[in-house]
Amino acid sequence: MKEKDNKEGSHKNIWYGLGRQRIEIPRAILKSRVQSNVLLKHLHICSIGYYPKAKDHYTYRKKGLLENFLFYCVDGHGWYEIGKQKYEIGPNEFFILPRNVEHAYGSSDDHPWSIYWIHFGGDALGELNEIQAVQKYFKPFHLKYSTEIASVFSKIYKTLQLGYSIDNLLFANMTLAHFLTLFIYNSRHFDSVSNEKLDCVDSAMLYMQQHIDENISLTDLSKHYNYSVSRFSNLFKQKTGYAPIDYFLQMKMQKACQQLDLTNHSIKEIAFEMGFDDPYYFSKRFRSIIGMSPKKYRLLTKNEQSGTE
Repeated sequence: MKEKDNKEGSHKNIWYGLGRQRIEIPRAILKSRVQSNVLLKHLHICSIGYYPKAKDHYTYRKKGLLENFLFYCVDGHGWYEIGKQKYEIGPNEFFILPRNVEHAYGSSDDHPWSIYWIHFGGDALGELNEIQAVQKYFKPFHLKYSTEIASVFSKIYKTLQLGYSIDNLLFANMTLAHFLTLFIYNSRHFDSVSNEKLDCVDSAMLYMQQHIDENISLTDLSKHYNYSVSRFSNLFKQKTGYAPIDYFLQMKMQKACQQLDLTNHSIKEIAFEMGFDDPYYFSKRFRSIIGMSPKKYRLLTKNEQSGTE
């Protein structure tokens, strides 16, 4: 192993070079402490690393990996191939390779990349890969720079360096979920910029929030974003899992819950504040979404706050 550590380049899909950081959690540990743990088995780290200026880095896997692979380039250049499509990668770009897919990747000869990478698996991986927000990152994506990415990576790495106690595995793998959101939902970690273009679904959700006290029809929303009703509905449901108006009603009821919790406004007043002319209809929709009447919800909340049943 020492001989390989002094020899820069890739050997059996593992890169060796100066400054390399790499931890691969043994399969025995994954099986005995991770995959059998109800808190960890759904999404967990398999291996993690950082390769600085990874000269002669190259990998080809005919059958892919058993896990997903997130790859973040912070400097230099490289490339990867998936589905007979080749992509170039540069600074502040990342991509995700889904499990069990043939792929290859390599560093530029002239400007070798510096990369953070992580292999992650779990029972939830199939469902995760069906999410539209994840699938779009099978292609390269340019991130807004964030020092938090390196900081969170360092916390995970240093924790795993201390060994595979349950506490260490819990911390590292619970932190994994946050680490993934720094990529998959990168823009949400920054304050919105007025001239930043949101996609129509994100924009519609923001529009709903800003008009929570109004009645908005599906036709109004579709016209606002220059889509047909059916096209807009399909796009919205693909991203959120809900029809647009159902989602809007849930937002209204969430706001209503806050009003019931934090104010002394009557149920009738709250109904009007949420854009309902008929308090009875408001209560009916509240019960169908929250699972109880507004009156019962307020009573239970007050009982919980006072410590009574």
